[in-house]
Amino acid sequence: MPLLESIASGPWLTFPLCPAAGAQQSATVANPVPGANPDLLPHFLVEPEDVYIVKNKPVLLVCKAVPATQIFFKCNGEWVRQVDHVIERSTDGSSGLPTMEVRINVSRQQVEKVFGLEEYWCQCVAWSSSGTTKSQKAYIRIAYLRKNFEQEPLAKEVSLEQGIVLPCRPPEGIPPAEVEWLRNEDLVDPSLDPNVYITREHSLVVRQARLADTANYTCVAKNIVARRRSASAAVIVYVNGGWSTWTEWSVCSASCGRGWQKRSRSCTNPAPLNGGAFCEGQNVQKTACATLCPVDGSWSPWSKWSACGLDCTHWRSRECSDPAPRNGGEECQGADLDTRNCTSDLCVHTASGPEDVALYVGLIAVAVCLVLLLLVLILVYCRKKEGLDSDVADSSILTSGFQPVSIKPSKADNPHLLTIQPDLSTTTTTYQGSLCPRQDGPSPKFQLTNGHLLSPLGGGRHTLHHSSPTSEAEEFVSRLSTQNYFRSLPRGTSNMTYGTFNFLGGRLMIPNTGISLLIPPDAIPRGKIYEIYLTLHKPEDVRLPLAGCQTLLSPIVSCGPPGVLLTRPVILAMDHCGEPSPDSWSLRLKKQSCEGSWEDVLHLGEEAPSHLYYCQLEASACYVFTEQLGRFALVGEALSVAAAKRLKLLLFAPVACTSLEYNIRVYCLHDTHDALKEVVQLEKQLGGQLIQEPRVLHFKDSYHNLRLSIHDVPSSLWKSKLLVSYQEIPFYHIWNGTQQYLHCTFTLERVSPSTSDLACKLWVWQVEGDGQSFSINFNITKDTRFAELLALESEGGVPALVGPSAFKIPFLIRQKIISSLDPPCSRGADWRTLAQKLHLDSHLSFFASKPSPTAMILNLWEARHFPSGNLSQLAAAVAGLGQPDAGLFTVSEAEC
Repeated sequence: MPLLESIASGPWLTFPLCPAAGAQQSATVANPVPGANPDLLPHFLVEPEDVYIVKNKPVLLVCKAVPATQIFFKCNGEWVRQVDHVIERSTDGSSGLPTMEVRINVSRQQVEKVFGLEEYWCQCVAWSSSGTTKSQKAYIRIAYLRKNFEQEPLAKEVSLEQGIVLPCRPPEGIPPAEVEWLRNEDLVDPSLDPNVYITREHSLVVRQARLADTANYTCVAKNIVARRRSASAAVIVYVNGGWSTWTEWSVCSASCGRGWQKRSRSCTNPAPLNGGAFCEGQNVQKTACATLCPVDGSWSPWSKWSACGLDCTHWRSRECSDPAPRNGGEECQGADLDTRNCTSDLCVHTASGPEDVALYVGLIAVAVCLVLLLLVLILVYCRKKEGLDSDVADSSILTSGFQPVSIKPSKADNPHLLTIQPDLSTTTTTYQGSLCPRQDGPSPKFQLTNGHLLSPLGGGRHTLHHSSPTSEAEEFVSRLSTQNYFRSLPRGTSNMTYGTFNFLGGRLMIPNTGISLLIPPDAIPRGKIYEIYLTLHKPEDVRLPLAGCQTLLSPIVSCGPPGVLLTRPVILAMDHCGEPSPDSWSLRLKKQSCEGSWEDVLHLGEEAPSHLYYCQLEASACYVFTEQLGRFALVGEALSVAAAKRLKLLLFAPVACTSLEYNIRVYCLHDTHDALKEVVQLEKQLGGQLIQEPRVLHFKDSYHNLRLSIHDVPSSLWKSKLLVSYQEIPFYHIWNGTQQYLHCTFTLERVSPSTSDLACKLWVWQVEGDGQSFSINFNITKDTRFAELLALESEGGVPALVGPSAFKIPFLIRQKIISSLDPPCSRGADWRTLAQKLHLDSHLSFFASKPSPTAMILNLWEARHFPSGNLSQLAAAVAGLGQPDAGLFTVSEAEC
């Protein structure tokens, strides 16, 4: 046994039979000595296992092998010192072979020395006379569990039977933390409740919310080191009220005559719970009723007594008709005929003599003569009146003033009557009403001559109108107000501009609104001069009916006058606040007709190239091609709850604070320039200043309200006067878009007049949606660092530009580009390639439908890039088409 003895007793320096340091070993490996008995190789009874170091406690690793003469540990490729081993030797009782057990302690400091480089591992090696055997590797890791959750559950308000998802991402830890959920401090066990389950990502899911699910939910993460609890999330399951069925109609309140009857219902099917909405509508309905009253019969007055009869009696009668009995009334009591003796019991009969007969005959003859005479007089009167009517009908022409009356022809038996013809030379025709295109003709447009709306300018005269002179603008508006169509135009000048244009075209802009009207060259026929206006309307001033999930996404803009003849499309540019997505939105361009009704004139995405309207939709603006002027608006209809509108959030506060109270006003407005302009003008009047950088919030079509709250107000310096935890703006107030902006005010009160520093947080969020957090930290008396933010967004410029000054591209170069790129080119160097370079290739069919596709592309470029467009980039795109004379198109800003 010389080899075994040398290993057991020799110096601990080299180990020729051991593998290289760092070799990966996951199971026991034997290295036999040549010629040795393999049955006597060491066999491990106990191998080291993976362990975690908790806090600062060292861990114990154990190895036990038989037969074994030596066992040593090797950690991270280095042998552990012999003095660190605790060795116990014994003899196996059944085989008599030597058994050896070795233990070592591994401290936290040893593991941290190699932390971050590789995992710390240890392995033991056992020797016998037949060779060596290595155990499996045991990995030693430092156990920990961080304090902060990566994602905590949030409070929710859900309706009954709605699904609930509470996400939870536990803190980072080794070993990975196990997650369990508590409902009001009671453990949630999915095996006992099939309505609840926990996902692999540790989210708690309630399939259908029940009233019993209203509770505080806490996510608990734990491992061998610690146990962490998330912030509790309050889940409220509310029940919206529902009406019970109507009761039967009550008995009529009046037993006789007109009365009322009613029926009722209650909001108990179900009753609203946990803040659920109360039933909408009436709980009581009333209706008129009438019960027929019984009418007792009553006698009419007695008739006169009859002549005395042969039986010496006469009679009189009456009827039960004053009134007659009805509706179950009683009949008259008594007799309806009364008879009595007319001669006091002495009855004498005398015969009529011849004198009486003659008298009666004479009276009858006189009556007949009178009747015949009356008939003759009536016939003569009628004949005279008929002749008189003819006379009046013919003579009425003298005084009719050429009115459409019916004139009877003269009769042949009245030759003295003359038919007088009207004097057509004295008649006039007056046209009143709006300048709207006729819809019954073959063409949708008609030519408008110079009338009272147009200035009779001579050829070559260019008049530039600005909206600044008040008297001139008021004169123009007063002229427009004579037409019915323009009576709803605003009477101010800040949201209106106008100018006089001819075939050279031009541009109208309403400053600081993003609204402009580009009139390309030759859009107005040569020889015509039009006075054109551009107006921005407030949504509350114009009635725009919206149905279903529709919402207003753009300002309401008028350009006119309507009905003018245009030979090229003009381009109306305006902002919108929608997040365009074909899967979320159905977008429509609406136009108001002359009768005042709104019509869908364009469904974006379904445009026909030959249509009168076309739209280029971009992220925050749209450009409408139209050959008919009028009033327009962009309306969106949500196709899913993912549809969102962009809201801009602005925080304003007073520039100077002279009292203890300090108000912070939070505005929620459409993310468009015109809405921003409105708020800035209002705050200038109120003496406010911007105290935070504006934020954008995506407001989804989820029927959830917008909430605003203020937090972390230092109680030693300030106190909030808000009595509730948050303020709320209803969903429909924001979604319908009929109000340009909405705002909430947070009133704070200083404890001392000397307090000037304010630090707090303000949250704005949609329930189950997007949210924004403002960190406010400034001095209310002298901090003005946000004052320039709104000034940078404002735009200047002249409201009306006429002729070449309205365009970035010089007129002559524009004509050269059009004449060069309009003809088709086999090498592809034509207008199609230009559209691709400008990323407008989705509109090729529309451009191709126009007489000059290149002109349409350049017009759109002008509308999108004025006044800050880079003309050099356009010149480079044109020059890159490979045209032989492309050098003609290379221009610089200085040459323009």
